[in-house]
Amino acid sequence: MNHNNLDEIIRRSLVIREKYHQLESRQKGEKWRVEQDALAFLTDAALVGRDIMSHEKTWPKSDSAEELKHKLAENIWWLIILADRIGMDIKDALDTFLTKTENILK
Repeated sequence: MNHNNLDEIIRRSLVIREKYHQLESRQKGEKWRVEQDALAFLTDAALVGRDIMSHEKTWPKSDSAEELKHKLAENIWWLIILADRIGMDIKDALDTFLTKTENILK
């Protein structure tokens, strides 16, 4: 994978989300609403907090390095999904944020 190709990462993320939507439809008769996706993201974000605490040896959890790696990536995935579901261009949002922040910190 070309790690510098955000377009490809977004495309793959959306394909995976569509497969989850298909699974949700089979299991529950409908795909998750955007609010449910947001809640799943928040749950995973909280798990990043615990895994960071474990990494810093302030939370007793063994072997959390792989889970931390997974959860950090999963949170990026969720942000891509959430932006797509509300019709926001995540690349544009990120560029705007970075430019604004760079200008503030000049």
